[in-house]
Amino acid sequence: MTIQQAFQIALQHHQSGRLAEAEAIYRQILAAEPRHADVLHLLGAVAHQTGRNDVAVELIRQAIVLKPNYPEAYSNLGIALKDRGQLDEAIAAHRQAIALQPNLPEAHTNLGVALHQQGQLDEAIAAYHQAIALKPNYPEAYYNLGVALKDRGQLDEAIAAWRQAIALNPNYAEAHYNLGNALKDQGHPDEAIAAYRQALALKPNFPEAHDNLGNAQKDKGQVDEAIAAWRQALALKPNFPEAHSNLVLTLHYHPGYDAKAIAGEHERWNRQHAEPLGQFLQPHHNDPSPERRLRIGYVSPDFREHPVGRFLLPLLARHGHQSFEIFCYTQVLARDELTGQLSAHADHWRSLVGLSDQQAAELIRRDRIDILVDLAGHTANNRLLIFAHKPAPVQVTWLGYPDTTGLKTMDYRLTDAFADPPGATDHLHSEKLIRLPDCAWCFRPSDQVPPVSARPALAPGCITFGCCNTLAKITAPLLTLWSDILRALPGSRLALKNMGMRTSSTQEWIRHRFEEAGIAKERIELAADVPKFDDHLAFYDRVDIALDTFPYHGTATTCEALWMGVPVVTLAGKTHVSRVGVSILSNIGLGELVANSEGEYVRMAAELARNLPRLSGQRVSLRQRMRASPLMDAARFTGNMEAAYRTMWQRWCMEKNPSLR
Repeated sequence: MTIQQAFQIALQHHQSGRLAEAEAIYRQILAAEPRHADVLHLLGAVAHQTGRNDVAVELIRQAIVLKPNYPEAYSNLGIALKDRGQLDEAIAAHRQAIALQPNLPEAHTNLGVALHQQGQLDEAIAAYHQAIALKPNYPEAYYNLGVALKDRGQLDEAIAAWRQAIALNPNYAEAHYNLGNALKDQGHPDEAIAAYRQALALKPNFPEAHDNLGNAQKDKGQVDEAIAAWRQALALKPNFPEAHSNLVLTLHYHPGYDAKAIAGEHERWNRQHAEPLGQFLQPHHNDPSPERRLRIGYVSPDFREHPVGRFLLPLLARHGHQSFEIFCYTQVLARDELTGQLSAHADHWRSLVGLSDQQAAELIRRDRIDILVDLAGHTANNRLLIFAHKPAPVQVTWLGYPDTTGLKTMDYRLTDAFADPPGATDHLHSEKLIRLPDCAWCFRPSDQVPPVSARPALAPGCITFGCCNTLAKITAPLLTLWSDILRALPGSRLALKNMGMRTSSTQEWIRHRFEEAGIAKERIELAADVPKFDDHLAFYDRVDIALDTFPYHGTATTCEALWMGVPVVTLAGKTHVSRVGVSILSNIGLGELVANSEGEYVRMAAELARNLPRLSGQRVSLRQRMRASPLMDAARFTGNMEAAYRTMWQRWCMEKNPSLR
């Protein structure tokens, strides 16, 4: 057999996916002809396809030395460099491929992927369009174009791109999956679920599709089905921290999981995903001076129009920069107005987009951060695995998540004594709890907030209860309690508004549950979420009393209702997730609206509804009451936070230098 004949056989194996057979013959050819550039290149491609990117880069570079004008080799080199996290080098390789062969559509697509991963969305989109111009029937280019458009917030255009990819290749499971993602984000969970099921029909062992199927089901309030989807995703891909975080978070919505079971799932998350990264732990050489200026780093995907961004803004705006140097590490792809406000208060603004957890941890180490603050917990797009690398000597979680992270490398969790009573929940945490003196939140309303409207109730029997919490928080036992309240006040109504109400199937399910409880459907108003924030708040113009959810309390929704003059009745539980309302109401002096049993919750709501003078007084006084409370005292809150940071730091200094004790 000649070398050329052997090469053709190896190439057939390679193109058919028989990589081991192809590699064996490629190596036999190299033994006979060590300077065969095409074989070196393709052997490098096999190495990349089998996850050996270091080997791939070395082999392809050898091929390029032997054959400098080799566009396909430069293109594959770029792919391997990208997968190795070397984005600048990857982009340079793809540009060289294009320089050598401008009409190579695959090179333009691969360039777009690397640019996208680096956060250069406009440049990536331009590269995908160029690929499509060169090859109109190119489903992969349409697919990647859709991903970039979605990340830029252009969901309609992204959906059109994915539909075109599917038209060109109906069996493109990943395109069906991403189409589902966009439909889910647009508030169309039924259509999203159909897309995910189509993706799974084409590719049953598709853990990412099971993961986002769970997200869409949660949006519809189908918590049991969502939990099952995430367990299936993890069965297929045990090393899937994002799906496991989704599972851990959603257990908090389900009334059937107690605190011990949820704590156990946090521990499993840590064992599965964080502990294996212990090999990357390094000693910290930060200056252990207890009173020096500290470098504080905040890590979040939510430095944008989001409740986390809103609650963070008062703290960032008040930080004392003489004592604290503020770094923000952001995962935000598309900036908005709130992003600009937040970044204006930071000394340093760092993007983590496109960085692996290890690269991000190395960046934080280079910045010599003293205290690193996680603002996401197990919510979407978290970067908890950065904290598993322990890039800062002191690490703390706060604000974005109502529970422990489970990480042994997370030193502290900030809370307050209302949400986590001393001794009640400490044993459920991997972190040491630090309780702020007043409240764990500082509320600052949006500048777009409309004035408080006149009281809508015309008579004791015409009370309207309301709730704007997400559908997943509205559990079957909670619907039973709300039905009891409505039965206690025969002329009353209930108005619910959230994104899940966009689908008729969800509305029918909600109305059916109330009809089963004897509540006429005319007494139930169901409204979908609205894009404009002032229109969202206008919902409270027709609500007399807001009903908090259980077991997962509202936070931003509770503060918004109160700010619009609507009192909130809450049911206290035993752990943080069901005690947020206790903290908020207690801090504004309305602890009498906190119920400690289901019966008291029903009775309290009914009694408040019958007391129109009390309701009227609260409607006109709540906003001023909030302004005068610790909940909105930004200077006081910031002082409490900075004192907590200083305490954490001094403890570390004493551990580092026992003579300071």
